[in-house]
Amino acid sequence: MSECEITVVPGGPALVRGAGFVRDEDGNRHEVGRAVVAVCLCGLTQRAPWCDSTHKVAGD
Repeated sequence: MSECEITVVPGGPALVRGAGFVRDEDGNRHEVGRAVVAVCLCGLTQRAPWCDSTHKVAGD
């Protein structure tokens, strides 16, 4: 099994490196086709589980 690294960006997404897939909150499996993917943590994205940068326009 390969190693996966997760970095939480303050006020932004979680950057996931080395994953083959990501499971969303409903348990659905989403295949990863890139070396690094951004997973939404704010819940505002329209492309769950992937970050679409909505957090930037939503503000806090």
